[in-house]
Amino acid sequence: MRTNDEMERLQAAVRALGDVDVSAWSEDTLNEQIGELSAALVTLDALLTRVAEGVRGRGLRIEEPVSA
Repeated sequence: MRTNDEMERLQAAVRALGDVDVSAWSEDTLNEQIGELSAALVTLDALLTRVAEGVRGRGLRIEEPVSA
């Protein structure tokens, strides 16, 4: 896969996550989805850690963008 395609997919994932607002979910919905939500969050954490470690392993730093 080309780097540009990968970055586009990462940006699409960021946009999708930005749309998730569990505070708007009812308690029943959250309780029904907690297992799946937990699994998704654990998987995301592991994948983000893998990518970050790959960047750091190349001697680069991951920094928060400076606000304009």
